[in-house]
Amino acid sequence: MTTRPSAPAPSRRSLLRALAALPASAVVLGAFPGLLGTAAAAAPASGSATRYTIVPFLNSDDGTVDVYQSDDATDFRLVKASAYTPPANRIRDASVFKHTDGSYYLTYTTHTWQDVSTTIGFARSSDRVTWTFLYDYTVPLANLSRAWAPEWFVDTDGSVNVIVSCSTADDEWIFTPYLLKAANAALTAWSSPVALSGIGSNHIDTYIVKAGSTYHAFTKNETTKYIEYATATSLTGPYTISRTGDWAGWGSYREGPSVIQLDNGAWRIFFDGYGDGSYYYSDSHDTFATWSTPKALPGISGTARHFTVVKETVSGGASLTRNATRSLRSANYATRYWEEQSALLDLPVVTASSAGADKQAATFTVVAGLADANGYSFRDASGNYLRHYGFRGRFDPDDGTTTFAKDATFIARVGSATGSVRLESYNYPGHYLRHYDYQLRVDVSDGTDLFRQDSSFVPVTAWS
Repeated sequence: MTTRPSAPAPSRRSLLRALAALPASAVVLGAFPGLLGTAAAAAPASGSATRYTIVPFLNSDDGTVDVYQSDDATDFRLVKASAYTPPANRIRDASVFKHTDGSYYLTYTTHTWQDVSTTIGFARSSDRVTWTFLYDYTVPLANLSRAWAPEWFVDTDGSVNVIVSCSTADDEWIFTPYLLKAANAALTAWSSPVALSGIGSNHIDTYIVKAGSTYHAFTKNETTKYIEYATATSLTGPYTISRTGDWAGWGSYREGPSVIQLDNGAWRIFFDGYGDGSYYYSDSHDTFATWSTPKALPGISGTARHFTVVKETVSGGASLTRNATRSLRSANYATRYWEEQSALLDLPVVTASSAGADKQAATFTVVAGLADANGYSFRDASGNYLRHYGFRGRFDPDDGTTTFAKDATFIARVGSATGSVRLESYNYPGHYLRHYDYQLRVDVSDGTDLFRQDSSFVPVTAWS
């Protein structure tokens, strides 16, 4: 379980409410630095790869954003630091999506917590790396005080929308989600703001995904500090909030939810754990009913703040030849190979002088994934399949169950060395086959270069 501090840090909104009562001379600037429609899910086909992009602002700086990418939605690597700095004001809570014109667009909060903020910003990029400022848009809401955390939502009819959290001068720290619909393809004109019916006031950071005909909203309740869950049959509502409190096991003092669908069909939520300074993710395999224990996002947890994710299929990626026999060599221990030993998968030294039995035990047939034909499964000479059991790699006969098929399916990702692959567990996203004490097991990525090397293997001509 996640360890939480005994006295969680107050939210940015409660901090602001308290600070608003202080004279200006008492406020220390910089003390609070961190203020799609559904597609069919499958592993990327040979010759292509999945790419997830995030554009977070920094825990230490809300004047610029970095760009990171990942092939597994777990291990994010820096593409460019300070990739975009707006010409004026700040950039916070940036949301990114790819438009039908092939360009990427950002929308973001334009001011820091102490300022009235009636605009949201827009920027565009052709490559996710070099960004051009477009404009600041004044949200046309009477008596507006704050317009925060705009989030893109592209509906299944192709319409482009922004969900923005707004407060009025009557109570500048009570936020309500509003919808703006793009009035043209250039995203330069917007409809009048419409409040999302049913979610109500004192909710912020509302993020929506659509599955089938249902709109699913994840929104932070600013009174309880929990992320709540609501559904509706129309984008503007009325929404019914059906999950409150710690319904998903994520804990309190969480905000900025962003939800995407992974290659295996599971849904992943990312959220900012501002109470303990971490950034978390959690997965659901039953369309939002239950969720895995949240884990800190490796590598960028504590650095990145409030982001959304754009997922694409791009050219390239890793691939293996199916229906061929191969041996798999460790990318960072050139004399060590996969070898089946007493049904378990180990990584001993195998050489030309090794016994024939060892060479046979280090030879496997690569086949289409049992759970997803775009993935991979590995069969030994006796017809047993490599699967994880208790997170240990082992070979067992196919029992025909869905669980076995998933346990025995791996998604190929690009490895750390030329020609190498990393094999991600199909049913435990972000977990990879890696060697540890020369045994093969399935472990969650920790975002380090060493883990990437330990989980990289080079398919070579079979020993036998």
